[in-house]
Amino acid sequence: MPPRKSSTRGFKRTAIVLNDQIKRAGESRGFAVSRVLTHWAEIAGADIAGIARPVNVSYGRGGFGATLTVLTTGAQAPMLEMQKERLRERVNAAYGYNAISRVRITQTAPTGFSEGQAMFAPQPKPTAPAPDPRVVSEVGQAVAPVENADLRAALERLGRNVLSNSKR
Repeated sequence: MPPRKSSTRGFKRTAIVLNDQIKRAGESRGFAVSRVLTHWAEIAGADIAGIARPVNVSYGRGGFGATLTVLTTGAQAPMLEMQKERLRERVNAAYGYNAISRVRITQTAPTGFSEGQAMFAPQPKPTAPAPDPRVVSEVGQAVAPVENADLRAALERLGRNVLSNSKR
């Protein structure tokens, strides 16, 4: 049997190409699991990820009991201080064992230092514009004869999407 011919034409997924670079960058800061860096919002939760981000993991002399250093602004530090234990539990769940024994908080100004220049919270996603009322009425008239309510609703959504996208 001849070898399978690749259908990707030499292209690779971005995750495959960047995986080694992300791993090296994470390991240089002490992150044995780079997922803590790449999926911080899911691991820490939206409330903590909006006010803080991981900076470093430092290991003790015996190799047990690592310290996670988290960067936040001065105003948010007391709020984060109260949530340190919950953050430690979530990060340890991502590691799969009790790797982090302590969470250390560092503070910086929101702008001015190289680590503090980026905003902590991700930018909100843009909302879709409201559909044109003429398109809505036109689609409603077109699908009115359909008796099944679920099918009628699905056709109405499809019609609105098609008509609004074709006018862009």
